[in-house]
Amino acid sequence: MQPLLTPTEGVPPVIVDAAGLTAAVRRLAAGTGPVAFDAERASGYRYSQRAYLVQIRRRGSGSMLIDPIELPDLRELQDVVADAEWVLHAASQDLPCLSELGLRPSTLFDTELAGRLLGYERVGLGAMVERVLGFGLEKGHSAADWSTRPLPEPWLRYAALDVELLVELRDVLAEELVRDGKIEWAREEFAAIAAAPPREPRAEPWRRTSGIHRMRSRRQLGTVREMWETRDRIARARDIAPGRVLPDAAIIDAVTNNPPDVAALAKLPIFSGPKLRRSATTWWDALVRAAALTEAELPLTATGNPDGLPPPSRWAERDPAAAGRLARARAALTALATDHSMPVENLLEPALTRRLAWSPPAELDLESVTAVLRSGGARRWQIDLAAEALATALIEPPPTPASAPEAAPAAAPAPGRPAAGPAASGTSTAGTSPSGAAPPTV
Repeated sequence: MQPLLTPTEGVPPVIVDAAGLTAAVRRLAAGTGPVAFDAERASGYRYSQRAYLVQIRRRGSGSMLIDPIELPDLRELQDVVADAEWVLHAASQDLPCLSELGLRPSTLFDTELAGRLLGYERVGLGAMVERVLGFGLEKGHSAADWSTRPLPEPWLRYAALDVELLVELRDVLAEELVRDGKIEWAREEFAAIAAAPPREPRAEPWRRTSGIHRMRSRRQLGTVREMWETRDRIARARDIAPGRVLPDAAIIDAVTNNPPDVAALAKLPIFSGPKLRRSATTWWDALVRAAALTEAELPLTATGNPDGLPPPSRWAERDPAAAGRLARARAALTALATDHSMPVENLLEPALTRRLAWSPPAELDLESVTAVLRSGGARRWQIDLAAEALATALIEPPPTPASAPEAAPAAAPAPGRPAAGPAASGTSTAGTSPSGAAPPTV
């Protein structure tokens, strides 16, 4: 492995004004081929998922770093690269914040997804660049607070390196996809990502509070919800990551201990620091509001999955037939994914598999299963691979016939006694007369 410590043309200056953006547009227009994009957010530091730095590179254009805080409208760039193929790594993570800036691809190549379809065990950018191209990227600033201004030079160097070899990586992966007969699969996946609408907000996001599994009553759940929503309002208003306003552990600690007053709350170990001690009244007020909730206002103890179905762990109890269908469907998909060297979740979305197993079509044949998969958003290549196997797996297998017990050998009659049986005993059975003679034929 050869370490790649600095960009080929050096670290480019950050573009912060209209004149610099116009010059960048001219450079991009003069370049050729795909355009590499990346964006740095401040996850873990800020509430928003906006971009705080945008990196672009194209052959013949070089690399560019753009400050989207100073330049929040990049539609001028969009006009010159709209028809080019965009290359991103884990595109679904960056496309939402790029879209906020007016940047939307019409054609896309996702190097991470390509790696998944090719069966790579490690699909992080650094791991793939090392395996495919033989270069080692420095990844020490991936979790930095990119809202920092000015951005330190080592961070800018790291950011520029993220797009330095992205197009070269794309070229090799495209060749591998062609070799493995998966290039059309990849194109369908890339098109689906590029066309995907904005993600819907998660229902009841407060239920993702770490440690919520320890809550045993609806009252406790209602208190978690009230504290979570209070924290969310503060974090949104201040644009601070919620965990920096109040850790999940503090919410669970307060609910579990149920302090009698604000002084007792402030004495809890996790609230004892100066920052949380100063805001103890805010959290105590949330506890008071939660205590005043009526039974009707409290949340349910448990909910199903986001797809509206019961958790798979409860299927055997709720609907054993559906549990059997799901087990057989999963086994069939796992076998197919293994045969084609890819993660099973890339072969078919797990939520779609669950919906199909829970409510299968009335006619379990290839045509009806194909229709369900298509309406659920499965791509053509996924349907071609999986529909027939799923149609077979969803059919209830015939019960295994029980083995007939072997007849016990007849015991030898005692000397001087007739053999036991209907004729000897005079007992009437079907097909014989009371005397033991065969009945007349009718």
